[in-house]
Amino acid sequence: MGLLDATRTIQGSFGEIWCDGEWLSNFYSGEATAEIAYEKIKRAGTRKVGNKAGTIELSGTIKGYKVTSELARNVSRVMNDGVGAMVTQLTMKLADPEAYGYERVVLKGVQFTKIDIMKFEHGAIVETEWPFVFDDFEWQNAIPKQR
Repeated sequence: MGLLDATRTIQGSFGEIWCDGEWLSNFYSGEATAEIAYEKIKRAGTRKVGNKAGTIELSGTIKGYKVTSELARNVSRVMNDGVGAMVTQLTMKLADPEAYGYERVVLKGVQFTKIDIMKFEHGAIVETEWPFVFDDFEWQNAIPKQR
């Protein structure tokens, strides 16, 4: 394998977050992870403990600038016992003009776990952070391996 072509590393500036088909252009950071819990398995004939994959928890966070109250109002409907939680779909895209391609992942069954009701600081741009859980994900596009 040759030396890394530094121009092919991916700059996060071209990342995008979409909610149910609408581009959330005020959001500048997105993260989605799958945390795998392993159970320890004691094995006869060895001191080494084995590991068995167990539950998987899917979660993430999006961060951005406060522009409207729309997301907060939609997520707040969970407070109404007769309506229930907002369940949505997020699409995250990571692209860079110099990369070998781009990747796009759809997060399904997204439910936000915190509501930014009100937040401000004099002399500062208001930023918001929205942690969430989700049920499943699907790669729509993946960056290919180059040889």
